[in-house]
Amino acid sequence: MIPRVTTRRRFLAALATAAAACRVDSPSAASPASSPNPSTAPSADTIAAAERVLGVRYTQSEREMIADTLQEQLGFVASRRGHPLPNQLAPATVFDPRPPGFATPTHATAPVLPTIARSVPTDDEELAFASVAELSHWLGSGQVTSRRLTELSLARLARLGPGLECVITPCEQRALAQADAADKALAAGRRRGPLHGIPWGAKDLFDTKDIATTWGAAPYRDRVPSTNASVVQRLDDAGAVLVAKLSLGALAYGDLWFGGQTRNPWNPAEGSSGSSAGSAAAVAAGLVGFALGTETLGSIVSPCMRCGTTGLRPTFGRVSRTGAMALCWSMDKVGPIARSVEDCALVLHAINGADAGDPSSLDVPLELDLSRPLDGITVGIIPGWFSGDDLTEPERALPKALRDAGMKVRELPSLPDLPYAAMLTILYAEAAAAFEALTLDDRDDELVWQQPQAWPNGFRRARLLSAIDLVQAQRVRREVMNAMAERFADVDVLAGPSFAGGMLLATNMTGHPSLTLRAGFVDRGPIDSLSSEALAGEPRPMPQGVTLWGRLFDEGTLCRAGMALQQHLGVASRRPPSA
Repeated sequence: MIPRVTTRRRFLAALATAAAACRVDSPSAASPASSPNPSTAPSADTIAAAERVLGVRYTQSEREMIADTLQEQLGFVASRRGHPLPNQLAPATVFDPRPPGFATPTHATAPVLPTIARSVPTDDEELAFASVAELSHWLGSGQVTSRRLTELSLARLARLGPGLECVITPCEQRALAQADAADKALAAGRRRGPLHGIPWGAKDLFDTKDIATTWGAAPYRDRVPSTNASVVQRLDDAGAVLVAKLSLGALAYGDLWFGGQTRNPWNPAEGSSGSSAGSAAAVAAGLVGFALGTETLGSIVSPCMRCGTTGLRPTFGRVSRTGAMALCWSMDKVGPIARSVEDCALVLHAINGADAGDPSSLDVPLELDLSRPLDGITVGIIPGWFSGDDLTEPERALPKALRDAGMKVRELPSLPDLPYAAMLTILYAEAAAAFEALTLDDRDDELVWQQPQAWPNGFRRARLLSAIDLVQAQRVRREVMNAMAERFADVDVLAGPSFAGGMLLATNMTGHPSLTLRAGFVDRGPIDSLSSEALAGEPRPMPQGVTLWGRLFDEGTLCRAGMALQQHLGVASRRPPSA
C-alpha cells in the first residue's frame, strides 16, 4: 500500500521507500549485496568526485543540495535491483528502423533455385562443400538422403571440430532422428521446402529444447532451456537438420569461449574472429551446409571476413529473436552464414518473420526474386573509402568489379561529420543491463577473457554512464538514420570495404541490412583476433571480403547485386587447406 501524500517530492520518496520495503519482504527477490543503501546518501565530496567521471561541474551548494535529495533516487535503484529480470525481457522502448513515411514492402516472393546440372559427387569432401541449393536439388530428386548428409556432417564435426574449437555441443541423437524423419517425409512426397534434410549449425546462443545453450560463457555452461528459439523452430519446421551448437565468443564478443578460441580454417594459427565464430568456421570448413549467427556490431561481418564465408545480416526486426540471448535489444539481429549468396537467401526465407515474443520483430514480406535481371540496380560508393595504403587489392578493385558485373556505379558524398562513436553508449548500457547480475554478483570473474576491452570491464565501466548521455546518444542515432536515408535516396545498394567510413557502426545502429562476401585473396600471416594485430608466421593466401549494404527491408535487391558480384569474381568455391 502506498501512503497518501500531498506533494510530488513526498510521493516519490514514499514510493521508493514502499517499493524497497516490498522487496526486502520477498524471499524470491533478495537484493544483491552491492545494492545502494537509500538511507546512506553520498556526501558532497563524493558527488564532487563523480563530477570528474561524468564531465560536469557543480558548486559546493549544488553538491550539498544533491546529497540532500539523492536518497529517493537511490531508493528507486535499490527497489529495482531486488527484482530479477530475465535476459530476454526487452525494455518498454522499442527501436524501429523505419523513418517517418517509410513505405513498408507488401509483396513477397520465394527465392528461385538455380538449375543444378551436376550429379551427386561420389567424393565425400566434394559433397561436404556442395551448396545448399545443390543439396536441396539432390534431396528433392532422390539422389541423396538426409541420413547420408547428416552422418557426413557429424563425422566431419567430430574429426575437424576439435582442432577448430568450433563445436560446443554436438546434437547427434537429435540430428539422426531429424534426418530419418526428413527422408521418410521425402519418400512420402511431403517436402517442406528447399532446406528439407540439410544439416546446419546454430550459434550457441539460440535456445534448443533439452540441449545445453551456454552463450559461450562459463557462468551459463550448464544452462538447458525447455523450449526452442523461434528461428530453431522455424528451421525444424522447414525440415532442416540441426547437427551442432557452435561456438561463440563469450556473451557474443570475440572468438574466445570457455572451451578455447575458435580457429580460422584457412590458418588455424589465428582465431576466426567473432562473435559468430563457430558458425563461420564450421561453414568455411565444410562441416555444415549453413549456420545461423547474430550481429550486434560486426558479429556476422567480422568472422565472415576472416573465414571467407558469406554473411547476410538482415534488416533489424525482420527475424525474430525470441529464445536468443539478448545483448543489446535495440541492435541484435539474426542472420545466415553460408558459402554463397543464394544459400543465405534460402535460409533467410525460412527464418523470416515476426514473433509475439520479440516486441522489435516486424511482419514484413520478403521479396527474393533472385531471377530478376540487374537492369536498373545502382550501387553507391564513397570515393574516399577506396584510397589509402591499408586497402587490399580486392577492396581497391571493387568499383570496377561492380561495373564489370553489370551494375551502375554512382559516387556519393561522404557521410556527414557526426559523433558516431557516441552511439556506442547505447550498446554499452544495454549490454551491461542485460548481464547486470554478473556484475553485481561478481560472477563476471568467471568469464575467460578479462582484458580491459573484454565484457567484465565493459559492464563495470558502463555503470558510470549518464542516463542523460544515453538519451542524447539515441538522438544522435536519429541523426544517423536520417543521414543514411539520404544516402539511399538515389541508389539501391552501397558498397565498400567492410569496415570503411564507420559503416559497420552506422548501419548496425540504423538497422540496414548488409551482405559480406569473399572478393579475393591476399597474402598475410596470422592475426590475433583479440587485438587485430599480426602475429609471426609465414604469409599465405587468405580470403578477403567486401560488404554491400541495402535499403531497409530490401534484401532481395541486396542479394541480386551480391549474386552478380559473386559470379563475376569467381572466387567463392575455393576451399581452406585445413579442410
